[in-house]
Amino acid sequence: MRQAYAHEAILWLAAGGDERAPGAAVTVALCGHWDHQPPCPLAPHFVDMVRDDSELRLRVLFSTEPGNELEVRRRIDLALSGQWELPGDLPVRWELRGCAPAAVRPAEHAHAARLARS
Repeated sequence: MRQAYAHEAILWLAAGGDERAPGAAVTVALCGHWDHQPPCPLAPHFVDMVRDDSELRLRVLFSTEPGNELEVRRRIDLALSGQWELPGDLPVRWELRGCAPAAVRPAEHAHAARLARS
């Protein structure tokens, strides 16, 4: 049975970088491509991003079976560190400053439940 998890990251975005690209990289790492048909095969997920000048704060809410949690987190870390191959040689125009597991917030419980049913 799937459970909900969260993962947070802080990135620095280079000038001219697309703030949506790190979230797309996470989707590639978890689903194979950012443009795919549902459901997400490994971990249904949602990426929230807040930008403050060149700093991006990402929060990935995802659901997966407990035995897959570490693999999902590993893929998120690799994607956000620029070590996951992206389709079309998309350039990585960000730098990972920090990445760590986080607790699912009470306000996210309903969203997490929907992801778990995906």
